[in-house]
Amino acid sequence: MDGQRDLFSIDIQYVKGVGPKRAELFSKLGIDSVGALLQFYPRAYIDLQQTLPLSQAPFDAPCAVLGRVVRKLPPARLGGGKTLYKLLATDFTQDFAVVFWQNRFPYESLKEGQDYLFYGKFGGTLTQREINSPLFLPEGERRDLLPVYPLTKGLTSKAVATAVENALAAYGEEIPDPLPAPVQAEYQLCRAGYAVKNIHRPETAQAAQTARRRLIFEELLVLQLGLGSLKKKGREHTDLQIPAADLGPFLQALPYSLTGAQLRCIGEIGGDMAGAVPMNRLLQGDVGSGKTVVAAAAVYRAAQAGVQSALMAPTEILAAQHHRTLEELLRPLGLTVALLTGSMKAAEKRAVLAGLQDGSTDLVVGTHALLGEAVSFAELGLVITDEQHRFGVNQRGALGDKGRAPHVLVMSATPIPRTLALIIYGDLDISVLDEKPAGRREIETFAVGYGRYQRALNFAEKQIAAGHQVYVVCPLIEEGESELESVSAVRDQMAAYLPHRRIGLLHGKMKAREKEAVMAAFSAGELDALCSTTVVEVGVDVPNANLMMIHNADRFGLSALHQLRGRVGRSDCQSYCILLSKSGGEGARKRLQAMCESSDGFALANLDLEMRGPGDFFGAAQHGLPQLKIADLLTDRTTLAETSAVARQLLDEDATLRRWPLLRQAVGRLFSSISENGFN
Repeated sequence: MDGQRDLFSIDIQYVKGVGPKRAELFSKLGIDSVGALLQFYPRAYIDLQQTLPLSQAPFDAPCAVLGRVVRKLPPARLGGGKTLYKLLATDFTQDFAVVFWQNRFPYESLKEGQDYLFYGKFGGTLTQREINSPLFLPEGERRDLLPVYPLTKGLTSKAVATAVENALAAYGEEIPDPLPAPVQAEYQLCRAGYAVKNIHRPETAQAAQTARRRLIFEELLVLQLGLGSLKKKGREHTDLQIPAADLGPFLQALPYSLTGAQLRCIGEIGGDMAGAVPMNRLLQGDVGSGKTVVAAAAVYRAAQAGVQSALMAPTEILAAQHHRTLEELLRPLGLTVALLTGSMKAAEKRAVLAGLQDGSTDLVVGTHALLGEAVSFAELGLVITDEQHRFGVNQRGALGDKGRAPHVLVMSATPIPRTLALIIYGDLDISVLDEKPAGRREIETFAVGYGRYQRALNFAEKQIAAGHQVYVVCPLIEEGESELESVSAVRDQMAAYLPHRRIGLLHGKMKAREKEAVMAAFSAGELDALCSTTVVEVGVDVPNANLMMIHNADRFGLSALHQLRGRVGRSDCQSYCILLSKSGGEGARKRLQAMCESSDGFALANLDLEMRGPGDFFGAAQHGLPQLKIADLLTDRTTLAETSAVARQLLDEDATLRRWPLLRQAVGRLFSSISENGFN
């Protein structure tokens, strides 16, 4: 309603029972206002609908028992300054003890002669049961579901629940309802006030479910409105409409035929580049699917139209790799390809910068060095970023700002389930390379314990003797608190076992030139094996390497393991991957077994998402992805699809959402980068 207070502008300390001191504890949970408190949803509920007699209370699972406090025992002073608080209670057929360690408050709260619902795990013996630090409610305040909140030290779930109840009592009638009425009606969603009240204090399980559905819908809609506005940003008219070019010379110069997927993606990119608005497309492909040649086709097309291209990679190693590959593909066609990195000498940099400024350089490949103020182009028409999840949205935009609304292509070798890709890359159209180039064999994968490590080394020796090379990957550089083997220790161990073989060492703490020298030696066949950290995940392309050994493989996610495995299998010879693991955990066994059974990166990514959840799949902070409070990208996929359609409709009707000011305000809060688009 007009004049309604913004609950996010009211400091939480003014909620009854909070105050300045407790407000500091709430701030550790990211709660600084009434609005934030009301959006601090329970992570679970305790079901108090069914109570058990004490005689049926299990020893290994929590349950609810109705009992009466009979007598409080005097506090017992124990060694080390600790105090034990104990009460005797009865469920009217059997007595039990209620124990609190170092916590006087609940001991004092419980009154002799009064009845309470005690919830927790009942231990002790069959004849002398006891419960430690239980949750408890006076019988008169009993309700079906009790909310459980995420906590921080010094803040109990009951304290959070009390603060929420006081906030609802004082501000419950002022809870804004951002969803347009037609949307609520079409999807049969409850009002916001009902949803917030019943997510915190549900009258029934059905009320909690109704509230949850409404809040998930709202959160996913707001998220997709933010991402949709990002997609619209920069979709202004561009003069860089690059018409269809004859790709015949490019295709004929290739030493191989392209897959159907590669040709399809080249067509999708070409269609975008010919459009009246700048291309903004993700090229997503599994390891070894041939993304670089698709990017090269786009660069060739741009050059035929007389505009320049830039490719930005996250590391100097990967930039150098791309430079070599693209130069081999494009130089025979008359294109000039340059490399620009931070470690280049000043004279080399000046020459590259001059070629970009006068237009004689068609493509520059580089690292963050491309973002430098000294870098300017005669006419930048195409911007490509590789492994773009390692760059922020702002970095990608900074390179694009060096041209006049250039076309943008981002590439990722990390297979991402489409559900998650639509969120992470919500500002991009998506092209997928789902075919491997012809002649590539499946990589035979084996998961083994360290009891078979010597056999694995013997197998490595056999491959080296046959003229191949070996990767050995370890998670850490040096020994520390972790039990993981360090890469240097593994290298020394391998060198001792195979003293006649040349074994190199590569890790992230080495200087760029040192890394380049080691990788150049491995690429040239001057090293038989390379012991490395995960720096080899991207950037090294050595077709002669046919064995990947991964230490402590159980410590990696499936997507990371699949990417590492993709460093081999890049020729027509048979390749292998050995996953070494000490762990006997069920989750680890399942992941490693999946690696042995599947080479489909997208299938593995789906399993990875299911096992680890979207929060851990990538690390949302890498992408600037807002933290979701109640929705789950894995389990709420149906709602995600519904809200995607609604978001498109609302943005088509009113791109700035001025018709829906509360919804516009919610978008601005959830998605901080939207402020750049005017959603303030």
